[in-house]
Amino acid sequence: MTNWKVILNIAKTHLLTKMKSTATAALGVTFGIGAYITLVSFMTGLNDMLDSLILNQTPHIHLYNEIKPTERQPVSLYDEFKNSVNIVHSVKPKESPKKIHNALPILNYLKQDKKVKGATPQLRAQIFYLSGSIELGGNLVGVDIMEETRLSNMRDYIVGGSPEALKNTENGILLGSGLAQKMSLGVGDRVQISTVKGAVFPLKIVGIYQSGIADIDNVQSYANLKTVQRILGEARNYITDINVKLLDIGEAPAMARKLAGQFEVTATDINEANAQFETGSNIRNLITYAVSITLLIVAGFGIYNILNMLIYEKMKDIAILKATGFSGRDVQLIFMSQAMIIGAVGGLLGLFIGYVLSRIIDNVRFETEALPTISTYPIDYNIGYYLIGIAFALLSTFVAGWLPSNKARRIDPVRIIRGT
Repeated sequence: MTNWKVILNIAKTHLLTKMKSTATAALGVTFGIGAYITLVSFMTGLNDMLDSLILNQTPHIHLYNEIKPTERQPVSLYDEFKNSVNIVHSVKPKESPKKIHNALPILNYLKQDKKVKGATPQLRAQIFYLSGSIELGGNLVGVDIMEETRLSNMRDYIVGGSPEALKNTENGILLGSGLAQKMSLGVGDRVQISTVKGAVFPLKIVGIYQSGIADIDNVQSYANLKTVQRILGEARNYITDINVKLLDIGEAPAMARKLAGQFEVTATDINEANAQFETGSNIRNLITYAVSITLLIVAGFGIYNILNMLIYEKMKDIAILKATGFSGRDVQLIFMSQAMIIGAVGGLLGLFIGYVLSRIIDNVRFETEALPTISTYPIDYNIGYYLIGIAFALLSTFVAGWLPSNKARRIDPVRIIRGT
């Protein structure tokens, strides 16, 4: 029967008498795990920030009426041309309303669906921003501002004012930051807008919106849905777009196809709208995990080399232990215990150092127009990374200790004592 108390006491004595080798082995584990925690937390934090830049502003499903040519031209209606190749030149888009038919019932239907987190109506209008004699073309989007804030983190992109200010101001507008800069306007000022039909309306700037995408910030602003409907002279049910957020983003493609057929609208899912972004995101994640795994493997080889040398330094001790009656299995357990103690201490210290370095990076100033509310570098404090780190520390030291200790188990003490 194994006497664990004796084995652990011998393991502790070996570790304490060779503190330099023990500290070197433990530090190899510490810096390997610390570097892994720091790198993976930092890189995944950056990836999440870049993902949120797009995902927060993109609905999972976008419903609208797309302007496109009629799929079946008049010539295809005649039976005598069915088996012929029909070539039609200068095909014009069919005249179709921008308004979504039965938009309000569709919204109610979506909100009752258990898969749907929320659905918001929008009304997009082509307008001109008037600044003296200058007219700047752009878009005014009518929204349910509080629902947009809940579903799209819109508050993170408002650098002046607040969503509540827009909700409580009937003729308010969240002006794009690029437009505000061009026209030298700020919160509290008034801006005039003109519809394509020539009607002019004054609106009070209650906030500045900055998406971080210059092409959007230079042309687009937001107002209450009722305000834009009144500007265009349309009824309360006039809605051009419906944005849908799902509880599970993976169901977006299938549900988009279902909604397109069910309501006879164009439905674009988030994967289709951001195909290039999805590819870039997957590549970034692949690089992150590849570098992290490489770090852990390199740390594992370092641990193995250090422990291997530590055991070979103890050859005479092994011979004495065997000569005094310890079995080969007992000798192996002694050195395996040393390896696991080094792995546990070095791993926990590595987690601590990784956390401290992550906190330091988290407090470094980082300013970007893409995310105006971000002031420091983003860090992902996922507990899973720490569990992986300590698990790898124990696993690598187990393997690193088992290989040389298995050799020590088979050592002939007589040959070691003789020095042969």
